[in-house]
Amino acid sequence: MSDYIEVIAIVEGKTEQVFVEQLLAPYLAEKKIYMNATQVSKPGEKGGDVRFVRVKRDLGLHLKQRADTYVTTLIDYYGTKEWPGLETLALNLLPSQIAQHLNDAVQQEVNDLFPEQRPADRFIPFMALHEFEALLFSDAEILSSELNIAEREVTAVLEECGEPEAINNSPETAPSKRLNKWSPHEKFAKTTTGIAIAQQIGIPKMREKCPLFNTWLEQFEALVGVPA
Repeated sequence: MSDYIEVIAIVEGKTEQVFVEQLLAPYLAEKKIYMNATQVSKPGEKGGDVRFVRVKRDLGLHLKQRADTYVTTLIDYYGTKEWPGLETLALNLLPSQIAQHLNDAVQQEVNDLFPEQRPADRFIPFMALHEFEALLFSDAEILSSELNIAEREVTAVLEECGEPEAINNSPETAPSKRLNKWSPHEKFAKTTTGIAIAQQIGIPKMREKCPLFNTWLEQFEALVGVPA
């Protein structure tokens, strides 16, 4: 039994990788959870156009490398075209229900693909609903200040949607689209400005405001001290 765990996070793109490396990993390390991030791979290509047919190869490789590590995902639901459970996703579900359905479906798929690697014990799927950028809505004061917009514009979005992770999946109103509209030249620099805003907000505030994100991290915390 070890009093720490190691986690490989397969992430969608550069922003998610920087987020893990600069914010999440240092935060989790204090809890004896050591997380490393790697972008979804494809020969000659990194990130973007995330499909399960690409991700499953990486999942298999990392599950097989070491039997004592955990593997997770950090993938955006917005824009995903091919993923276990998408075709059976019912209409008008709550964000938490969408996340549960998709995470259950991919867990079952990975269990079936790699049974010898014990993914039921070692794989913890997480799909950000609806995008990584939703986490930046965890603090309206910081977000509005950094974008030089009125705080009421951010709070209006939160009042309309209920919470950051419920900001919707529309091509016009997804979190990234809203941030684009508030940015110079309507282009939000998520890997630079986005990460800087995330650093000001901090992981504890994100956990407080984003229950799905918080539940994801709680699963790792519960594993410290448990044999992998």
